[in-house]
Amino acid sequence: MKRQVLLISIFCFGCVIGQVSYSIPEEMTKGSLVGNIAQDLGLDLKRFKAGKARLYTGDSAQFIELNKERGVLLIKEKIDREALCRHTTPCALHFQITLENPLELFPVTVEITDINDNAPVFQKDERIFEISESAAVGSKFMLEKAIDPDIGKNGLQRYTLNPTDNFILKSHPQSDGSKKVEMILQKQLDREKQEHTSLILTAEDGGEPQMTGTMQIHVTVLDVNDNAPVFSQAIYKAAITENSEKGTLVIKVAASDADSGVNGNVTYVVGNSMDPVSKLFYITRNGDVILDGPIDYEREKIFHLDIEAIDQGGLSDSSKIIIDVSDVNDNSPSVNMISTSDSVPENSAVNTVIALMSVNDPDSENKGKVNCFINENSPFNIKFTSN
Repeated sequence: MKRQVLLISIFCFGCVIGQVSYSIPEEMTKGSLVGNIAQDLGLDLKRFKAGKARLYTGDSAQFIELNKERGVLLIKEKIDREALCRHTTPCALHFQITLENPLELFPVTVEITDINDNAPVFQKDERIFEISESAAVGSKFMLEKAIDPDIGKNGLQRYTLNPTDNFILKSHPQSDGSKKVEMILQKQLDREKQEHTSLILTAEDGGEPQMTGTMQIHVTVLDVNDNAPVFSQAIYKAAITENSEKGTLVIKVAASDADSGVNGNVTYVVGNSMDPVSKLFYITRNGDVILDGPIDYEREKIFHLDIEAIDQGGLSDSSKIIIDVSDVNDNSPSVNMISTSDSVPENSAVNTVIALMSVNDPDSENKGKVNCFINENSPFNIKFTSN
């Protein structure tokens, strides 16, 4: 996204600009102090009041407010980092402080840091497997991943499985930073000795205090299913434009099962339906992955979709689809006035700033680059002050 701030001045630019940055944790209460902006900019309160200081956020939601009497920035609305930025880091708010007489512009950045305010959560409280007693040692069974919106050490760190009499747990790092979780059979099942068994899968984060989520796994031992499905690729890659219509075919996947009859029938599912990405795509019985909702390049440039292939005996395999979203030029530049002088004296000196405005086009690369022009025969000039 390209955002440009402009000054209109007579012939040349002469506005003093400072830059201030703050770092605050998410979930601060309304009215909490962010920083003493007047002091940090080296301005006294008289200048702040006489210059009619105000805060300009453009089209962004305003979470921060300016107290001109004290010259400080305060929390206007409680900030949820996960709702604001999801997994994007760093997560920051960008805005400007403007003063009049003379006109001045001061960019301000407030970084929002993560706190451990979310526990790992499984979509379901339990998972049921029906596994043949002939399943070979080493057979793998895909488990649902937990979701933790926190990032870094506050995010999901590890899984544990108990008891481990017949099964052990293995996790594999994924390209999007998550972990694929598999339950591996390490001891042959015997239906005559134990037809049913229960296990607890626990997801743990690394925050302080540590938070966890659990899911119960019930296993019923059946008779004979010798082969698990196998995807043709461990990772599929696809591309789609952001203006694609609902129902567009994204990619076709395939898994094979060496068993015959009903045991060789494979069903495809999108993994972890708690992830918002899973609401945008669905997969048919034939392995066609279909777009099922609107996508916007400016909000999400790449999707990581987990899929599973499951046979009638409960054996499964997993794969990942990486979907790149292509940008189209679907946004027009917008011009927003930040501040302007009521009048310009005829003896104003060259260099006098008379207006501040912001120009924004959220499209990417060349599609988001904006050129600004002013009448050639005008006694005014236009200057870029930041990008």
